[in-house]
Amino acid sequence: MGFDGGVWRVRAGEEPVGEILIDEADFPWLSGRFTEGSGFAAVQDLFARELALTEADDESSREDWESAYAEIRHRVSLSSPDGPVPEFLLHIDGDRAWFRWSDEPFEEPAATEGQ
Repeated sequence: MGFDGGVWRVRAGEEPVGEILIDEADFPWLSGRFTEGSGFAAVQDLFARELALTEADDESSREDWESAYAEIRHRVSLSSPDGPVPEFLLHIDGDRAWFRWSDEPFEEPAATEGQ
């Protein structure tokens, strides 16, 4: 699959959140121009919070980031030009978006005893 020029779609249920026109592929990340859809306003604050927590990059914000990203994954889906992808990590900042995805669900960390 060639990536440059491909359009990936972000949705919240049936509502279009936006489209990402890929202009850079740096495996495993793809990035491109993000064009807002009618559903973006409903999730915009989630993406802003997730990005701020990512940039904080300290151990104390890790759980907050995981919670914020879990809400994003609960609310939105990502589709490649070939169809929906089961797993992804997506960041949106203004008119730019970057993400990585997998055709298979990401592995859940193994729970350790005593937790």
